[in-house]
Amino acid sequence: MQRICSSLQQNGYSVKLIGVKRKKSIQLTQQIFSQKRISIVFEKGFLFYAEYNLKLFFYLLFCKMDAICAIDLDTIIPCYFASFFKRKKRVYDAHELFTELNEVVSNKKVKYFWNKVESFAVPKFQQGYTVNQFIKNEFERRYKVQYEIVRNLPNQELPIHQIIKSSNYQIIYQGAVNYGRGFEQLIPAMKNVNAELHIYGIGNFYEQVKLLIKENQLEDKIKLFGATLPSELKTITPSARLGITIFEAKGLNQYYSLANRFFDYIMAGIPQICVAYPEYKIINDEFNIALLVDDIMPKTLANAINTLLTDDDLYNKLKSNCIAARLQLNWQKEEIKLLKFWSNIFT
Repeated sequence: MQRICSSLQQNGYSVKLIGVKRKKSIQLTQQIFSQKRISIVFEKGFLFYAEYNLKLFFYLLFCKMDAICAIDLDTIIPCYFASFFKRKKRVYDAHELFTELNEVVSNKKVKYFWNKVESFAVPKFQQGYTVNQFIKNEFERRYKVQYEIVRNLPNQELPIHQIIKSSNYQIIYQGAVNYGRGFEQLIPAMKNVNAELHIYGIGNFYEQVKLLIKENQLEDKIKLFGATLPSELKTITPSARLGITIFEAKGLNQYYSLANRFFDYIMAGIPQICVAYPEYKIINDEFNIALLVDDIMPKTLANAINTLLTDDDLYNKLKSNCIAARLQLNWQKEEIKLLKFWSNIFT
């Protein structure tokens, strides 16, 4: 969201990014666009969504705007009603297929609720964009809306000649530490890997990850660094040997995902172990920047990691391809589509 808001602000729009303030939220960093956090009492579950949506609606109702953009399904209801009553333009930014998230599909009541929200609201957002071809096609199939594709690619900031030639054997995972991200397989896999795994991020599976590390007696190999600012990761990630991008194949959203870290590793110039799901395979077939795995069983992951730790020829080839791919897979190129979309909204 910082990339999107910054691009719009730099190109003549006045942008306000609204989010939620939790008890453990990291302090906001200074940005060129306006920021607002809404304080909440309830931290999770139905009461969290109910409280946040209600407070968000009333805030939007009295907020000056020409257009409103709902970010994912959990903000779409207040954004719709605020735009309806204020008679303002509305846009849907779908970072994922929310109704197919692992934590949604695993609970029938939760899935039923979000399916109802989606079927009610998405058809009312005729303009929008999403992150890959599958989600675009799925929205068109379900609701006859034709969204654009704007991928969440990283800024090309680090000059190619400054990319670190990693000599250490640290493995990095950066991103949300959530259910379905393969930690139950990745952690035991580390028993058979002679390297450290560094995990940067928090999420709804964070406490379970702590327990898994302890149960597998891997405290000396796996280090948790918690929530880390993107600005800090820009210097941390390039120094790692390789990255990890894995998901359980539960729910269409994960099977057809296109995670931010997949592109962040490329921009950092490091190869990665990645699931051979459709969207990743399409990009890897073109750029050959990752070692793809057909499953995420501990043995499979351990073998793949060890291959990139020991096969220098393969590793250097993938690393070289990452550096070349940066010239195409960057936000400076992708933002052109974003700016064209918003220009059309106001014409």
